[in-house]
Amino acid sequence: MPDPALPPTPPTPAVPLAALLAREDLALRLIAGPSGPALVIHWVHTSEMADPYPYLLGGELLLSAGVHIPEAAGSGTYFDDYVGRIVAAGGAALGFGVAPVHDTVPRALVEACDTYGLPLVEVPPQTTFTAVARAVWQLMAQARLAELRRVTEAQQSLAAAAGRPDPVPSVLRQLAQRVAGWAALYGPEGTEIASAGREPETPVRAALAELTEVVRPSGPGTPTSATHATAGTHLAAYTLSTGFALGVATPTREPGDHTITSVATVLLTLLTGEQQSGSGAARTSALVRLLLGGSPEEVAPLLGGDDNWFVVHACSDSQRDLPYSGARGTARPAPKHPHPPDLLAATALGAALGSPLIDPVGDIVQVLVPADQTPHPQPGWTLGVSAPVPAQQLALAGTQAARAIARARATRTSLVRHGSRPGLAELVPREEAQAHARALLGPLAERPALTETLRTWLSLHGSWDRTAVALAVHRNTVRHRIARSAELLGVELDDPDVRMELWFALRQD
Repeated sequence: MPDPALPPTPPTPAVPLAALLAREDLALRLIAGPSGPALVIHWVHTSEMADPYPYLLGGELLLSAGVHIPEAAGSGTYFDDYVGRIVAAGGAALGFGVAPVHDTVPRALVEACDTYGLPLVEVPPQTTFTAVARAVWQLMAQARLAELRRVTEAQQSLAAAAGRPDPVPSVLRQLAQRVAGWAALYGPEGTEIASAGREPETPVRAALAELTEVVRPSGPGTPTSATHATAGTHLAAYTLSTGFALGVATPTREPGDHTITSVATVLLTLLTGEQQSGSGAARTSALVRLLLGGSPEEVAPLLGGDDNWFVVHACSDSQRDLPYSGARGTARPAPKHPHPPDLLAATALGAALGSPLIDPVGDIVQVLVPADQTPHPQPGWTLGVSAPVPAQQLALAGTQAARAIARARATRTSLVRHGSRPGLAELVPREEAQAHARALLGPLAERPALTETLRTWLSLHGSWDRTAVALAVHRNTVRHRIARSAELLGVELDDPDVRMELWFALRQD
C-alpha cells in the first residue's frame, strides 16, 4: 500500500540553480558536481561550522568562506566528512567564497563534491554572500508571482468548465491541462468513471487506483488526501464528500498543483453531490411532477417511499420576539418579512438537522427531516416540530409545526414538539371523535381566526400575553376573540371541564 505520509511541499517555489548561475551580476561558476534543470534551491544558509548538519533543513544553498577548514585538511578525510554531512542533511548545493581566507577553492573540496554528487559553486571575491542570498529571494519572489498567476488562471478556467453542458469531463480536462498530467474520477465502488489528459502506463494507472482506496471513507481516521511516487510519476488522491475520489498523476509536483487540484475537488464534489445522485434526482423529479399537476400520493414515493418525515419550523432567536409572519401551510398568510433568514444560516441549520430540504419563507425556515433524524434543539434557533407523518400527510405536519413554533415563541422555549403521546383520544374511535368535534365547534366553523385563537389560548393555559405574542395580535384582540368564542359556543371558559372538552375537540382538527 502506498505511503501517504510524504514531506509537505515547500511554501514557496524552488529556484533552479541554473537561474542563479545565469545572473551575470553575481559571476557565479559551477566547478564541481552535477548540473541540470532538476537542481533547485529552496533557501540560502551561511555557516562556518565544521559540521553544519544540525543547522540544515534540506534544500539549502550553503555558503561558506572556509573559515572552519584546518591547515592540514587536504591530507585527511576532512573534506569527505564535511561534504558527506551536507549531503546527508539534504543540502542542495555548496557555495564557496574565494577570499579573504582562501585564494582558490581547495582541490580536495572539489574532488569530494564530485564524489558525493554535491554541486559546488565558486563565489568570486567581488560577490558578497548577502548579494547571493538577495538574488535567491528575488528569484523566489518572481517564481511565486508566476505561480500565483498560474493558480488564479487555473481557478478561473476550472470554474468556467464547471458551467459547461458536460461539467465533469470539462473540469477533468482543465485540471489535467493545468497540472500537465492525467486526472481520473473514481466512483464510490472504485470504478474509473471519467478521465482526461495524457494516460500513464498501466502500472502507474493501477497504483493511482490503489491510492484512491487510501482516501475512500472507511472510518473517522480516513485521510482526505494521499500522495505517492512511482516510476518517476507523482500521484495524488483526494476524497470527495460524495463518496467519489479524484486521482491525479503528474511528471512533476509544482507548489501550486495542490491548490489547483483542491479547487477541482470542490467543484467535482458539487457536481457529483446529492443533486447528481439517485436521491437528489428523485427529489427533483418529485418537484417537477408536483409542478405538472401530480398528486401527493403519486409524488410521495419519490421522497422516500413509505418513510415518515418531520416538518420543522425554525426562527432565529434574534427574531423570536418579532411578530410572527407565519409560513406556507398555516392558517395565516406569509407576507414578506423585513428580516428574512440568512440562506447560509438556513443551509447550516438543515445540515445540523440532517436534511438538505430547506425552505426559507417569511421569518421562518421550513425543514423536511427524515423520521430517523429526530430533530433536537439547535443553538441560536427556536424550533417547532411536527409529529412524524407519511409524505402524503406533509400538509398536516406543516400545520402542526406552525402551531408548535407559535407555542415555542410564546413560551420562549428552544423546541416544542407536536404532542403525539397516547391519551384520552385513544379511547374514542377517531370517526366519533371528529363528529363530536364538528358538532361542538360548529358555531366557529366559518370563523378560523376565532378557532385558532381559542386553540392557542387553551394551549397556553389561558395566558392573554403569550397568546398575543403567538398570534402577533394585541392582547385586547385576544380577549375580544375569546369572549366572542365563548358567546357563540354558549360555554363558560372558566370551567376546567369545558376547557378540557374544547381542547379534546380542537385536537381532532
